[in-house]
Amino acid sequence: MSSGADEKKMKMKKKTKMARGEAALEQHIARVLACRLCAKMQPPPVSGGAIFSKIIAIGQAPGAKEPVLGRPFAWTAGRTLFGWIHRACGMTETEYRASIYMAAVCRCFPGKTKTGGDRVPDAQEIVNCSRWLDAEFEILRPALVIPIGKLAIAQFVAFNKLTDVIGKKIRATHRGHPFDLVPLPHPSGASPWHRIEPGKTLLENALRHIVTHPAWPRRL
Repeated sequence: MSSGADEKKMKMKKKTKMARGEAALEQHIARVLACRLCAKMQPPPVSGGAIFSKIIAIGQAPGAKEPVLGRPFAWTAGRTLFGWIHRACGMTETEYRASIYMAAVCRCFPGKTKTGGDRVPDAQEIVNCSRWLDAEFEILRPALVIPIGKLAIAQFVAFNKLTDVIGKKIRATHRGHPFDLVPLPHPSGASPWHRIEPGKTLLENALRHIVTHPAWPRRL
């Protein structure tokens, strides 16, 4: 068989594999959206859609606005996050949402505390929701994982302070699958960490690791 025929066969095989992966991802998201397992969580679950990508960005949990608007990082934290990305490489929010798979530690809004802040998901809720992230790793086999905020980072690596992990590219493994982990601080307006040193410089280092990673989409 000629090299041209071999190449064509390989391309067809890759295309078929991707089509199967996309179909599996769509079915997976339908199951996520139907979940009502956690009694204290406030459905519906939030999804960024079936974006078949080698990059997974993982938030902590939706806020109150995300279930209404139907997408992750839909409010002020999202504006900050997408501002970081645009500053680092020129990618717009629309381009990001179309090319990066957006997940979360917990997929439903946890509700408010008595003092008015967002409730942190409890240990059992995190365990319950971990099945979705496990399945996404099986389907997508990511090359780059971007956990955003302490809760998300802690699912992959132990640390004491954000300065221990922000600004670094860490080789990690989840369910037997190896990948590069580049943590980001949470882009919440409630925390000044990313606006003052050393957080400001460490954030820039992290963004540089992300946008220069081989898996990162190249803009035309």
